[in-house]
Parts: sequence; C-alpha cells; structure tokens
Amino acid sequence: MVTLAAEKLGIAYGKLDIVKGLNLTIPEGKVTTIIGPNGCGKSTILKTLARILQPKTGVVYLDGKAIHQQSTREIAKKMAILPQTPEAPSGLTVSELVSYGRFPHQRGFGRLTDEDRRIVHWALEVTGVIQFRERPIEALSGGQRQRVWIAMALAQETDLLLLDEPTTYLDLAHQLEVLQLLDKLNLEQQRTIVMVIHDLNHAARFAHHMVAINNGTIIKEGTPEEVMRPDVLKEVFNIDAEIVKDPRTGKPVCLTYDLLSGTEHAEDQQLVHAPA
Repeated sequence: MVTLAAEKLGIAYGKLDIVKGLNLTIPEGKVTTIIGPNGCGKSTILKTLARILQPKTGVVYLDGKAIHQQSTREIAKKMAILPQTPEAPSGLTVSELVSYGRFPHQRGFGRLTDEDRRIVHWALEVTGVIQFRERPIEALSGGQRQRVWIAMALAQETDLLLLDEPTTYLDLAHQLEVLQLLDKLNLEQQRTIVMVIHDLNHAARFAHHMVAINNGTIIKEGTPEEVMRPDVLKEVFNIDAEIVKDPRTGKPVCLTYDLLSGTEHAEDQQLVHAPA
C-alpha cells in the first residue's frame, strides 16, 4: 500500500504565499475528502501532493521518499491524478484516451498488451462510457467527458488516486454513481483515495477522513463527525450551519445554513461600492 504525506509544506504563486508550514498525512486505504471555500488552497495542495506543483518549502513524501526525487514513471505506477479541468489532444477517441492510463506499465514501443486492453475495457465499463468508446472526446457532453477522464485514471491501476472535483459537470445521478464507484474501489481493492469536493454532504458521506482548509491552513481534520460541526463550518466557511444525522447513512449532513454577518464576497462588495 502506498503512503503519502506532506511535511512543513509551503506553496506560493510568485511572491504570493498560498500555504505555509502544512503538515498532512493521508490515511492508507481510506477515502479522504478535502473541503474549504473557493480560493482557500485546496486544489493547490492537491497538485503539490501530486508533484504537479513544486513547493516553495517542505517536502512531499511518497512511500517515504521525497516525491520530487522520484521519476515520473515511478510515481505514475503508484499515483493517478485527475485535475479539475483536464484537456485531451484533438481527435482522440474515448478508448485511445483511456488507454493512456496504461502508459506507466508499458515497455518497449508502448503497444497495448491483452492485459492492458482488459483493464481499459473494465475502466470504460465501470464508469459507464463503454458505449462511447469509438467516439471522439470532443463529441461528448461535459459529464460524459468527466467520466472518461475518471476511466483513464482508473486504467492507470494505482493504489493511490487523487481527484480534484471529480463530480464536476455531472448531474445528481451521475455524481452519485461516480462517488459510489470510488467508494467501491476503496472497499474492495483498498485503494487510497483523496478528493477535493465542494459538496459538504457528499464529502461527509463518502469519507473516512475529512480535512477542512481555509487560507491555506488546516482548520480541522478527522472523521466526518469531527469535522462536520457547526463551530468548524463557521470557522471555515463563515456560516451558521444546522447539522443532522442522515437517516440512511448515519453520516452528518448540513441540513441548512445562513451566512454570518460580514460574509459578502469581495467581488460583491466591489460592485456595491463601485462608482455609478
């Protein structure tokens, strides 16, 4: 099983510090969800954990070794990452894109083996896109494309899967299908899954471990019961939330909430005070 941890992580865009001194250990074989307001650093942290971004300070450890000292192929055999807005080269079919997930396991001229084809077929099937396998990616809807990207990540067949907003563009039914698929992969194959999710109730429902972030700092981490609390959500989102227990899952649910005073978005304030 693959381990992932960050120690004293500092991340910056130019001179702007986004994250300072972050320590985070991802529980092995569990589903971890990361929550927080827009612009708080969630995706930035995920990208740095995946070696997409270089930290300003600190180290990310993958299996106990500094991730920036490991080769791309070595990392890709252990970790798959699905970014928020992935882009595919024009003209690729669905099957071709998903087969890219087999690249870390290929040798020589990179031809697909029977095992590669079997895994690609499985990934297309479990994500519900096998009927589109010969279609060009650009011919699909946003939701269909998102499921194809998830299929590619699954075809990579790694023990660790990082996803940034995996339910983007999906309707309610397909959101649930994707999250239940990831839950099944964790349950049956013990894959470690880390997801950035905006929907608090989805984050709590499918997580063993939750990490609440604001301003690049971990405000609270722990079980959904420990994180989905009114005082935590007040500090993270500046809302007054009513938390109840879901009668079906037993997990905490944000039933309703109100904005606390002084929570207008900056852009809204600018509009209010802008000269006529």
